[in-house]
Amino acid sequence: MKLSTPRWWYVREGAPAPITRALLRPLSWIWAAATARRIARATPEDPGAPVICVGNLTMGGTGKTPVVREILRRLTARGVAAHGLSRGYGGTLQGPVRVEPEHHVAAEVGDEPLMLARDAPMWVSRDRLAGARAAAAAGARAIVMDDGHQNPSLAKALSLVVVDGETREGEWPFGDGAVFPAGPMREPLEAGLARADAVVLLCPADLEAPAPELLALFGATPVLVARLEPAAPPPAGPQVGFAGVGKPWKVERSLKAAGCELADFAPFPDHFAYGEAALKLLADRAGQFDAGLVTTEKDWARLPADWRARVTPWPVRARFEDEAALDALLARAVSKAA
Repeated sequence: MKLSTPRWWYVREGAPAPITRALLRPLSWIWAAATARRIARATPEDPGAPVICVGNLTMGGTGKTPVVREILRRLTARGVAAHGLSRGYGGTLQGPVRVEPEHHVAAEVGDEPLMLARDAPMWVSRDRLAGARAAAAAGARAIVMDDGHQNPSLAKALSLVVVDGETREGEWPFGDGAVFPAGPMREPLEAGLARADAVVLLCPADLEAPAPELLALFGATPVLVARLEPAAPPPAGPQVGFAGVGKPWKVERSLKAAGCELADFAPFPDHFAYGEAALKLLADRAGQFDAGLVTTEKDWARLPADWRARVTPWPVRARFEDEAALDALLARAVSKAA
């Protein structure tokens, strides 16, 4: 059973569940210690092509996948044979296997790899090292890994961590800094930043500027600001939106900011598997408002084939404010293959 992301994780002060936080703190210490020990004891290996890791410091919901897509696009446009690599969360295939959008479904390879495979060669593998080696053997000259900042098996030519740059409505991307399960952190902030070459601060299109106090947390680590922008306008007319992502409330907020006439919105747990019962309820709700159905590309990839024609996918893209700085980091990473 999938559980929704606790919104109180991201409350900086005055969290509504202080007793829960306190009870979970000992488990957080165990988690952090185990992660640190695993990373310290590992010997990263070179898979045969430079690895660009797009990871994060928190439990999902930061926008890694649009960043991976943009990096793959930029490398491909410059003539670099770039392949993507994912663990394939939510899929059943162990891999390594190259994702074929016309053959595979999300239940086999995961929703994010299936979505990305429409733009670039994409591999899924539970064993990241084996997957990277398979990609290199198939001709990859750069491997863009979706997630894996805490995976020490691969030598990384470039490590980027994506951070949610939105701090409105009392939200803070790191909550009070507590490690899972008492908070959203995969590891303490200082430990994660120590292994990062740069931070990608992903902000909504309508946010004027990142909070200075958030920027100050990154110290000497370079920060690249990117905007999550609509790649197409939302569908016209009344819509019932739904999303099963890390932070579904941000999808609702983004649809409204883009001008969508949102009649209702239904949140689901991350990577939710949409069955007939849930989809019929959504369709009935849309019928009450004489509205269409709209969702994210990632959610759309998980829909049964016969439902895709009834739901509009709303694409978004990550646009970097300083594209030259990103390209310089990518060029240095790829040059390490020489």
